[in-house]
Amino acid sequence: MTHVLRVRLDLAYDGAAFAGWARQPGLRTVQGDLEEALGRVLRLPEPPRLTVAGRTDAGVHARGQVAHVDLPREAYLAAPGRSERDPGAALRTRLAGVLPPDVVVGHVAPAPPGFDARFSAIWRRYAYRVADDGALHDPLRRGWTVWHRRPLDVVAMDAAARRLLGEHDFAAFCRPREGATTIRTLQELTWVRDDAGLLVAHVRADAFCHSMVRALVGACLAVGESRREVGWPRAVLDAARRDSAVQVAPAHGLVLEEIGYPPDEELAERARTARAVRTLPDQPAG
Repeated sequence: MTHVLRVRLDLAYDGAAFAGWARQPGLRTVQGDLEEALGRVLRLPEPPRLTVAGRTDAGVHARGQVAHVDLPREAYLAAPGRSERDPGAALRTRLAGVLPPDVVVGHVAPAPPGFDARFSAIWRRYAYRVADDGALHDPLRRGWTVWHRRPLDVVAMDAAARRLLGEHDFAAFCRPREGATTIRTLQELTWVRDDAGLLVAHVRADAFCHSMVRALVGACLAVGESRREVGWPRAVLDAARRDSAVQVAPAHGLVLEEIGYPPDEELAERARTARAVRTLPDQPAG
């Protein structure tokens, strides 16, 4: 009987050339590249399956992504070959030798008991960057910064953003998926200017539904341009249905920065509760 070891991988990637995280037939994806690389360096009969903390869309970047994979224990322990290196460090080095330069695995190690990269996570944090001044249109950062055509009112955008915090049904800002809930707890959504003068949205939630971050950004941009009032994004949220007036912001300005997890002893319980279908307090569980 083959013993299986769950392994955690911390990784980063430039999403420009990927059709998103999830494997898709005929398309280049982060999951596809990484699974093929793991199968190759560990000489497995078929590529293993990865579970990821946050499934990023096409063109979205990550530098704090987390995934796990269940590997045959003997294959993992054999990664160093005849050397005495740590198996995780050896596997990381071997992956670096076969992966393309736009995806990097920074750390590999056995996961603690109960760990699930997706369901054990308690929050995901993204950043979205915008250059709203022609003097800030630096071609060296064009791959991860959106160039905006007119100045934006960061104070109004931040005020609009803060009205969206808390647990809500974010159906108005999500692309619906059959059978999936759109209830999320938005823990942080702020707009600031960084030291370079770029506008940066810091967005953190327990989880996100499809296109949610970019839709929230798009609504705030409309406020920043004075096309909409500060209260408009909240009114859209309260309507609880997809609004065609909300323009989804471009993908390349979005970066998955970090995934948060509870202490090791709470990982299994968090994974168990996160699998439950969520409802708002005034809604019956279905």
